[in-house]
Amino acid sequence: MIFCVVSAVLAVPIAQEQAPTVITLEQALEIALSENVSVKVADKEIERTEYAKKGTYAGLFPQIDASGSFQRTLQKQKMYVDIPGMEDGMEVGRWNSWSGGISASMPLVNAQLWKSLEISGQDVELAVEKARSSRLDMVTQVKNAYYAVLLAKEVGDVYRSVYDNAKANLEQTEKRYNAQKASEMDLVRAKANLANAVPNLYDSANSIAIALWQLKAVIGMNLDEDIDVSGSLSDYSSHMERDLSGTDNLTLENNSTLRQLSIQGEQLANAIKAQQYAYIPSLALAFNYALTATDNSLNFSEYKWSPYSMVGLSLNIPIFSGGRRLSAVRQSRIQMEELSLQREDAERQLKIGLRQCVNTMETSMKSFQSAQDACQTAQKAYSIAQRSFNVGRSTLTDLNDAQLVLVQSQLNVSQSIYTFLVAKSNLEQMLGNDFTE
Repeated sequence: MIFCVVSAVLAVPIAQEQAPTVITLEQALEIALSENVSVKVADKEIERTEYAKKGTYAGLFPQIDASGSFQRTLQKQKMYVDIPGMEDGMEVGRWNSWSGGISASMPLVNAQLWKSLEISGQDVELAVEKARSSRLDMVTQVKNAYYAVLLAKEVGDVYRSVYDNAKANLEQTEKRYNAQKASEMDLVRAKANLANAVPNLYDSANSIAIALWQLKAVIGMNLDEDIDVSGSLSDYSSHMERDLSGTDNLTLENNSTLRQLSIQGEQLANAIKAQQYAYIPSLALAFNYALTATDNSLNFSEYKWSPYSMVGLSLNIPIFSGGRRLSAVRQSRIQMEELSLQREDAERQLKIGLRQCVNTMETSMKSFQSAQDACQTAQKAYSIAQRSFNVGRSTLTDLNDAQLVLVQSQLNVSQSIYTFLVAKSNLEQMLGNDFTE
């Protein structure tokens, strides 16, 4: 009865999951680079800062504006003169007044503007580095999610083998019981072992489904899409020694956090200079051309338009601003000091993180080697116990003990590889290694 129920339940998801799309780690990363929301937002931020930079450069070009105005006089002004008979005054001006013209200006000497252009370029550089940081974070998340699926699948394989072995042992025990070579206690114990293997089988299947959902969420895929991952954790075990040997001379020169802090430091230094340049006089070129006309009618053909034009230089010499410029410089210098402290603390924390990752990789490597030896020994012990049980020279308890040791050693092998890979991906993120590298 147990065989029928378990087989029927396990057959349902198999019937529903038809030909899932199998992806590799590289394909998962490529999909995430094109579909991940954080990466798209970071790219939009780069585009935004590019436009902001262009807007700053526009300050170097002439600014040309056209203007026009119309005025209708409601009550004319009166002019009074000391002439007999004109004591009431005389109205002056006309009812309609028109004007239009073009004005242009261009900075010739403006040190503060020139320095702001450099700051705008650094804004773009900072946005690019932030986008790179988003990609590094996304790559790490995808890798860890991918490795979690592989671990869940291998745990599932282990519990599947436990279930299959329990099922085979029950069949063997039933045969021996029918032949009066096994006790009823052995039969009950074999049935209990099979029943105990079923929940682990279900839990492992659920873990695989959850791990796949997390992977699809990180990649940016539809959660309803049916996918699977290729390979196994053992495929990465052959590279563990090589990866560990490359952790001798590690530097943080490509770390995205430190790069961003460096760019921000350069921005603050330029901001201080820009604020100091506010003390320097500025020189600008100005041009204006205007046409004006006044008349009492709306007959434009008879209007007399009077042109007016001028060109000149405008010199602005800062003298006193109530200490506003000096306060701005001091404020930026304090921000520089704060940023220096933040960078020092960030570098210290990153160095601790590097050591933790390397130590985790070394420990996982040792655990893997030990678990691998233990697994080989446990597999041999289980095979011997299986043969002895089949010929009736050992009990089911002995077989169960051997299987428990084998299962634990198999899980230890998978867990050690997974821990190594997660530490390695976190290390690569801190080092600033891009996906293409």
